[in-house]
Amino acid sequence: MKKIMVIGCPGSGKSTFSKKLNKRTGIPLYHLDMMYWNPDRTTVDKVVFRERLLNTMQKEEWIIDGNYGSTIELRLQVCDTVVFLDYPLDVCLNGIKERRGKARTDMPWIENEEDAEFIEFVENYNSQSRPEIMELLGKYSHKDIYIFKNRIEANEFLNQI
Repeated sequence: MKKIMVIGCPGSGKSTFSKKLNKRTGIPLYHLDMMYWNPDRTTVDKVVFRERLLNTMQKEEWIIDGNYGSTIELRLQVCDTVVFLDYPLDVCLNGIKERRGKARTDMPWIENEEDAEFIEFVENYNSQSRPEIMELLGKYSHKDIYIFKNRIEANEFLNQI
């Protein structure tokens, strides 16, 4: 494990898992949200985001936490390991509620209110985004792919490292 991507529905705990993986392995951690968002909740230009991502992907080792569907295959091409937190909707919605109002190292602002559009994306994740991810994981099945269905499985994986 040298180049690891951590994906999953928003609220599944990608950043928390990635931080634990970083502590266990010492592999540098990068959050896509920090590459994409400005502190004022605006986004960087797509060219800037892609440049930041490509610069990170050229490093010898990395953990990249985040989805950003348009970049998943790009990361799949160069990673050696994929962790997919494939959790039920209620776990993800609860994860979003629990982090509200808390400062996070993976996001450049504190989320204090519910974003209806974001919640709708999360509610539709399993029917819209997940099938595309599963198809891509099938295409890159020669990679080391770990699909965890709950936090217990994910924590057991971390404890074995």
